[in-house]
Amino acid sequence: MATIPENPFVLVDGSSYLYRAFFSPPHLTNSAGEATGAVYGVVNMLKSLMRQFNPSHIVVVFDAKGKTFRDDMYSDYKANRPSMPDDLRIQIEPLHAVIKAMGLPILIVDGVEADDVIGTLSKKASEKGIKTLISTGDKDMAQLVDEHTLLINTMTDTVMDVQGVNDKFGIPPELIIDYLALMGDKVDNIPGVPGVGEKTALAMLQGIGSMDAIYENLDKLAPLGFRGSKTMAKKMADNEEMARLSYLLATIKLDVELDVAYEDFKHGEQDSDELVKLFGKLEFRRWLSALLDGGTVVDSPSDSAANSAVNGATNNNSSANIAPANKALVDRNSYKTIYTLGQLKQLIKKLEASELFAFDTETTSLDYMQAEVVGLSFAIQTNVGSNDAPEIEAVYLPLAHDYIDAPTQLDFAETMATLKPLLEDDAHKKVGQNLKYDRSVLLNHGIELKGIQFDTMLESYIVDSTGKHDMDTLAVKYLDHKCISFEEIAGKGKKQLTFNQISIKEAAPYAAEDADITLRLHLELYSRLKESEALLTLFNEIELPLLTVLSDVERGGVAIDSELLAVQSTEIAKRLLEIEELAYEEAGKPFNLSSPKQLQTILFEELELPILKKTPKGAPSTAEEVLVELAQTYPLPKLIIEHRGLSKLKSTYTDKLPKMVNEKTGRVHTSYHQAVTVTGRLSSSDPNLQNIPIRSAEGRRIRQAFIAPTGYKIVAADYSQIELRIMAHLSQDKGLLDAFSNGVDIHKATAAEVFSVSLEEVTVDQRRSAKAINFGLIYGMSAFGLAKQLNIGRNEAQQYMDRYFHRYPGVLTYMEDTRTVAKEQGYVETILGRRLQLPNINARNGMLKKASERAAINAPMQGTAADIIKKAMIDVASWVAEQPQDTVQLLMQVHDELVFSIKEDCVEAYTQQIQDIMANAGQLDVPLIADADMGNNWDEAH
Repeated sequence: MATIPENPFVLVDGSSYLYRAFFSPPHLTNSAGEATGAVYGVVNMLKSLMRQFNPSHIVVVFDAKGKTFRDDMYSDYKANRPSMPDDLRIQIEPLHAVIKAMGLPILIVDGVEADDVIGTLSKKASEKGIKTLISTGDKDMAQLVDEHTLLINTMTDTVMDVQGVNDKFGIPPELIIDYLALMGDKVDNIPGVPGVGEKTALAMLQGIGSMDAIYENLDKLAPLGFRGSKTMAKKMADNEEMARLSYLLATIKLDVELDVAYEDFKHGEQDSDELVKLFGKLEFRRWLSALLDGGTVVDSPSDSAANSAVNGATNNNSSANIAPANKALVDRNSYKTIYTLGQLKQLIKKLEASELFAFDTETTSLDYMQAEVVGLSFAIQTNVGSNDAPEIEAVYLPLAHDYIDAPTQLDFAETMATLKPLLEDDAHKKVGQNLKYDRSVLLNHGIELKGIQFDTMLESYIVDSTGKHDMDTLAVKYLDHKCISFEEIAGKGKKQLTFNQISIKEAAPYAAEDADITLRLHLELYSRLKESEALLTLFNEIELPLLTVLSDVERGGVAIDSELLAVQSTEIAKRLLEIEELAYEEAGKPFNLSSPKQLQTILFEELELPILKKTPKGAPSTAEEVLVELAQTYPLPKLIIEHRGLSKLKSTYTDKLPKMVNEKTGRVHTSYHQAVTVTGRLSSSDPNLQNIPIRSAEGRRIRQAFIAPTGYKIVAADYSQIELRIMAHLSQDKGLLDAFSNGVDIHKATAAEVFSVSLEEVTVDQRRSAKAINFGLIYGMSAFGLAKQLNIGRNEAQQYMDRYFHRYPGVLTYMEDTRTVAKEQGYVETILGRRLQLPNINARNGMLKKASERAAINAPMQGTAADIIKKAMIDVASWVAEQPQDTVQLLMQVHDELVFSIKEDCVEAYTQQIQDIMANAGQLDVPLIADADMGNNWDEAH
């Protein structure tokens, strides 16, 4: 292990930090719609770095704008790299300002890269015997490691000395340049030698020596055992010029002319006034609050040693002990592991006495129907009512770790029986992260989790629906804390261990931390929820009660006809072969229809079809919308579209669904997600029930495979034009309100107005066009988009829209007012007060801004529709619980539709009651109507 020196000279690769922070969660924005996540991420990494290594001298080095000497040397250098995203570019200036205000020196030198500046500084420091630490995510900098210089990888927190480089790469630091030169570097577009990869380069360097030595001894390649060694020797000889150029490109300069030196990089004092301004604009509220309370962003060197000791990290420890920025709050050393009955009884007493405890399960699988408990973790707050930072006591109770030499654990069955009364007691309040999963897993063991008072995933989702809501992301976003990742203790890929195979020594801190962080997150998020009565009501009356409803629906599952799907799969396979033959005829030769590259060549080079759109890299696009437009004129794109659609149906549904039938229940069990879509709508996976196409015949056939048991019927109840009804309510447009209140066909009414005809004279085509206008406008469609959809001229589409807004002026007023409100406050709201954040509503990028404006118009309607059907599910579930057992089951929720299995002799009465419940789930100024139908399968009932 590398020994980390005290108070090293720290050289930070600011550009590496910047890109890592930009592409990692959390992706934050302020209320002005400006991206701030990269600034937050870099500052957080710098805080952690400063607290861990306590440098007296530090400099953050960034790349300069413009070309460098390497571009002059090789015009294609870094040619593969995409241009910097706009949302990243706008964060550079505020980031530099924050770093300077933190008292950290910044260095940018024109004509060279940050690597070269760091290389020069590290060489000069090493020559003076100054212990130096380079912090970067760039492997190329391993060439700078020497007896005085260490490298810390910002991605993995791995610290490497000379031996560490040897261990990682198989070669010493002085051969890293040769290594890069031989195999090339795709990221920087360093060409290398064609045919020489990582293993070959390593074998040559280990067997012969440097690149110079290899070229002096090409005859020695044969004894190394290369397949076709003569060919390899010839490749090396033929590409010597490219190899030499690659060597120069990979070499970090060590002689950049600098007018500053080590003495100029002393860690300075922070400018608190400037940081207050900056954090205020960036809306880093917690850091701002700490500053206003007299705190610091980064501890001064004199204070850091004390913090380092508290954090459990010393300057002579390995990289594994690098602490997150607020490790002082989360003390993993305090976690306890329960092994004895006495400890368990003591734990239960504490849990019973606590107002609220955090709870989490560790299991054998992510499949809630298959998963079994391996262990349980709990956490309680011990200083409730105090104004101080929360003190958390967290424990792990291992029960089923079964690796070789695993320590004796409490009896599984007896322990679960002992915990059952506590877990099933509604009076003992629990908080968890995604408790729907934990509830389902406990049901596999005969325990019904009750007393679910809070769920941090749902709290986060209500506070801000954008971004991810997993615990690790939330810990970084709200607590500045990096959790132990599952991969750290279980490994990756095929060799990844299941939790029962992980040693308790490693599993316990991971599991206890889950409960600890969950409780801390709840305390933070609930305080934010309480700031808005509407959001608190939404959490308590919609999202939290829905958790149990969804859990029951998931576990209930749905029956499918696997034989019907097998027949459909066979027929689709036959049709796919027919399409391929027809496509080959059109192309004049066989090709892979699933290969975008081959398709580009066939369509745009050989058949010379018009290029309608290009990919970000400049290649002709073969995206769906491009093929749809081309298919109006050319036969091959039409065949490709059909092939793609059928291939997806086959792989996603007809082949896959029968394999997903649970052996115990004989049913398919989907997973519903409450915290994924930004609008509040539910989504589902494994299988995804929301995306089964209904407009195609093959899609409808898949729905035919969702069947009712013998003696039952499938009933599908679907809200009628709910989003248009919500638009009428929100816009208060008299024309729309009257049409819906009088039960008029809204699309015919719109057609009559737009085309200046009577209701009786409206044609089928006119109604279809009016339907496109009605739904297009609520999705913020432009005249250009409408023209494209209706296949008419843009001027004609604009006339349709003008007539629509003339007839329904309230809709236009609503749209204009909504855009204004969205720009002012950065979000819009549903009728129930769900906030739909619009981080790009004031973005400088025109496309992002327009997209946000469209979302601002539609989100209140889509979000309100989501709120209504969630309320309907809760009300329906309560009603189902009151009915005689096994007479009715809620099977699925898909968009604005609820699907049931109802006993045949109850169908008529129950269907009417379900329609009434759904109609009363929301209060609008127009009637809310749920249409319903029945059949032996889902398709018949739709």
